[in-house]
Amino acid sequence: MFSQLFGAFLLEQNVITKDMMDSVLAEQTDARAKLGTIAVAAGYLTNEQVDEIHHLQAQQDKRFGDIALEKGYLTMKQLTELLDQQGNAFMKFLQILVEKNCVPVSEIDAYLSRFQETKGFSDQDMKALKKDDIDAIVPVFAFAAKPFVTDVTALVLRNIARFITMDFYIDRIRRVEDYEYHTLAGQKIVGDYQVWLAFVGKEDDEGLYTLATGYAGEQARRKKDIAYDVIGEFANICSGLFASGLSEKGIFIDMESPFAYESQQMKGKGYIVPIYLKGKLLELFISVNEDVVPGTVPYKKQVEKREGSAVTENSKGTIVIVDDSMLIRHALRVLVEKAGYTVVCEAENGEEAIEVYQKYRPDMISLDITMPVMDGVEALRRIKELDPAANVVMITAAGQQQKVIEAIKLGASKFIVKPFSRDEVLDTIAEVIR
Repeated sequence: MFSQLFGAFLLEQNVITKDMMDSVLAEQTDARAKLGTIAVAAGYLTNEQVDEIHHLQAQQDKRFGDIALEKGYLTMKQLTELLDQQGNAFMKFLQILVEKNCVPVSEIDAYLSRFQETKGFSDQDMKALKKDDIDAIVPVFAFAAKPFVTDVTALVLRNIARFITMDFYIDRIRRVEDYEYHTLAGQKIVGDYQVWLAFVGKEDDEGLYTLATGYAGEQARRKKDIAYDVIGEFANICSGLFASGLSEKGIFIDMESPFAYESQQMKGKGYIVPIYLKGKLLELFISVNEDVVPGTVPYKKQVEKREGSAVTENSKGTIVIVDDSMLIRHALRVLVEKAGYTVVCEAENGEEAIEVYQKYRPDMISLDITMPVMDGVEALRRIKELDPAANVVMITAAGQQQKVIEAIKLGASKFIVKPFSRDEVLDTIAEVIR
């Protein structure tokens, strides 16, 4: 992140051009290999072990090296060796700046000093920034008196780095109240604490689209309904990891369905953290235990549900997929249909789930836990009343352990945690549909 911050400063000072900065950042990305890639090349890990660690990262919000140590896949000596090989990202950035004749080596220290003075960073801040460690960097920009604000900010940035891009940096946090916006999309967390987590387009949607396309591909730029759906799922992943961390401390929270609003005013107090994602401004809004009204009229997504497929003689079984997210429905459908199962229907809330289950009586129905109108747990209860033998697989975000326990008591066959892997989905279905 420090590379992007310092690069943006040099750009503002007309020391380098935008093309120069893009070229240096691209080369730096190539030079800074991922830890998993280095570990495979060194023969310390297999590709399967790397995939497993990446999947666990998404569900546990832990560093690659920490999970590898916990699983016994790496020793501390091996991890230290790999980290040394990976190198310091900022030093690579400076090296490439000089090699490409963007900045003379004799002037680097002077620009760094001017950067520090202009931004108001202390020597301690600069040390933290140069580590290029999100946990060390965030308190420099986003320290807040309210609990969890700094923690949520760091968690969101770690997930941006994991799932979207390393090309981002943040600016100083600020308090806001009664905030006008162009677009607002996110999720409300409820329980022992009430937390609002949202992504804001202050003047336009470019930052939001950059987030959405980074997470789901260019399909999210072609239609704003899809972009809002994707951002809601990204917020859900972040919320779930946050909830999971708190549950380990005995603090209960749950998630409501994602929301989106356009061109309104948010009432209430909170914090804004500016995030520059591939050069586009995206604002992160966080509010804890405040009375927040995000807007008066929510945006209603118009995302089509695909028609069911015809059952063939070779079908391994019939499935109904129920989720309010188009992204999740599509991902699950692609996986199961490639594996030879037939998706006979899609639905987007619990009430629809009950109706289509009665109509199709599938071999299996998947239910997202967090949905509007009726959640997955209540839908499970109703379906089991209709058919005690129903095979129901619950789809859950990390951190919804209490809901999962309730669902299992009600007779859920299995559960899958988002973000899910191909093998996890197919292994679960194979156990349920025999």
